[in-house]
Amino acid sequence: MRTWAGNPWAVLVTVSLGFFMTLLDLTIVNIAIPEMIDALGASLDQTLWVVSGYALVLAVLLITAGRLGDLWGPRRLFAAGVVVFTLASVACGLAPSAPLLIAARGLQGLGAALLAPQTMALIVAVFPAQRRGAAMGVWGMVAGLATLSGPTLGGVLVSTVGWRWIFLVNVPIGVAALALTYLVVPDVRNGRSRGFDLVGVLIATAALFCLAFGLQEGERYDWGVGVWALLSAGVALVAGFLVHQRGRQDREPRVPFALFRDRNFTVMTALVGLVSMAMLGLVLPFNLYLQSVLHMSALKAGLVLAPSSLVSMVTGPFAGRLSDRIGGKHLLMAGLSLYAAGMVAIVLVAGPATPWYLFVPATAVTGLGVGCVVAPMSTEAMRNVEPRLAGAASGVNNTVRQIGSVIGAASVGALLQGRLAVELASGTAYADAFVAALHVTAALPVAALGVGVLLCLLVHNHTKRRPAPVDGTTAPAASRARRTGRRPGRPGPLGGPGPPGPPGPSGRPRRPGSGGPASRARDAGRAPPRGRRPRRVRRGRSCRARWTGRRRSGRRPPPPAGRRRRGSAGRGCAAGRGGRWR
Repeated sequence: MRTWAGNPWAVLVTVSLGFFMTLLDLTIVNIAIPEMIDALGASLDQTLWVVSGYALVLAVLLITAGRLGDLWGPRRLFAAGVVVFTLASVACGLAPSAPLLIAARGLQGLGAALLAPQTMALIVAVFPAQRRGAAMGVWGMVAGLATLSGPTLGGVLVSTVGWRWIFLVNVPIGVAALALTYLVVPDVRNGRSRGFDLVGVLIATAALFCLAFGLQEGERYDWGVGVWALLSAGVALVAGFLVHQRGRQDREPRVPFALFRDRNFTVMTALVGLVSMAMLGLVLPFNLYLQSVLHMSALKAGLVLAPSSLVSMVTGPFAGRLSDRIGGKHLLMAGLSLYAAGMVAIVLVAGPATPWYLFVPATAVTGLGVGCVVAPMSTEAMRNVEPRLAGAASGVNNTVRQIGSVIGAASVGALLQGRLAVELASGTAYADAFVAALHVTAALPVAALGVGVLLCLLVHNHTKRRPAPVDGTTAPAASRARRTGRRPGRPGPLGGPGPPGPPGPSGRPRRPGSGGPASRARDAGRAPPRGRRPRRVRRGRSCRARWTGRRRSGRRPPPPAGRRRRGSAGRGCAAGRGGRWR
């Protein structure tokens, strides 16, 4: 195992294991809600808190954990997060009542918040820029696979071994991730001071709590005055947090404003929130449709969504490599368009009695779109981020991701419930009413993806370009010169070849710039410099001139009688032995 210590790909596998657990637990619980209600005797409100409590703690603490990773080292925070998350998973699997399960889920959210920002920071630290796209492709594949495969894996576990195993399955993954952390992950430190902004932590935590709680519980309290007051307080606290951070930009800020000077990071941060909102906006109502309208089991409903996960898993690494070659802008636009097209196809196919196999092409298209979006989105966001700010950048990015998930789940849930109530009040049958509500609800995630496509127009596209030769010539001319063994001439005014030089002793024109300072001076009609030794052997010079290193103005030194040869251009006297006598 020592040979894998510090290996970038081994580090990527390790951090992907931890990241997979955190995102899997966002969606795997949704499919087990009926089983948990029956087993624990919980109310629907308590069961929803099992789902939302995890996302709430995760969203609130992500930025703080990302900044702690910058200060104390990402490996240390990653290992601590894996330990907390694994122990909390054991507590969730053994919880005897709903309140204890909710508390254990909050502890799970703390562990996920500690480890999630460190994954991106470690990838930036161990991978060079030219290979970071492929690494982010794998990372994005894991993110998309974990989010989309939650219902599938959850359905298999609930139908076979019971709902408690949706939490206990994290234990072997966590043990493997912790062992690999200390075996292969390097201890990356940026050497910065260890100051900590406690006031900023408290303000940010209160702001995110007010926003997340208000969005998630707004429907429960009928969006009353208390909910709007809580949301207003959250917005005011966000403004106060930004003012506070403005005065700490030179003293370990929790959100460095330098991150947002990069246009791509700013655009990708907004885009990740829109994509997360769209993803939850599709998975949540479609999963309810499969189980409540088509009366599918948890296992069958999860298998209907399986093509999306599989296609995303295959597409992600290729999209990451392709984004390095052609840039992520066009891939993102294509992926978002495919994702929106797949959503529209699912909604159009959905009916009161649609057979399952008609959803396969549409779900495959959504998987293709997700695979083309997640990897380039992460690559472009972190491409220009300095390693010392990678933890803070990852924390901001993941916080916006979770806020987008909260907004998507809350808004889609509220819209679905409101529209369903209207349809049922008009006397429509439940299946037809749910389908009609699904058609209206789908407009929200599709609109979010449309805004994302427009945002991609602002992305500065990065592509790999062949480095220009140091002598200023174009790359094709330099390549031809290397293949023929000749030095390329100087370019003309418009990038083409320059005019031919004056004829040499043999009557053939010399190329301008093919010699040293003396040759260039002769081409320009000036007297050559004296007293300099030539840096390299020039074409057509005699052996005596090469050995003495002298330069003569106007003409070449005469060769020894009977010893003049025509050898290879620019090579030494020994190379000329194979030439012809003149």
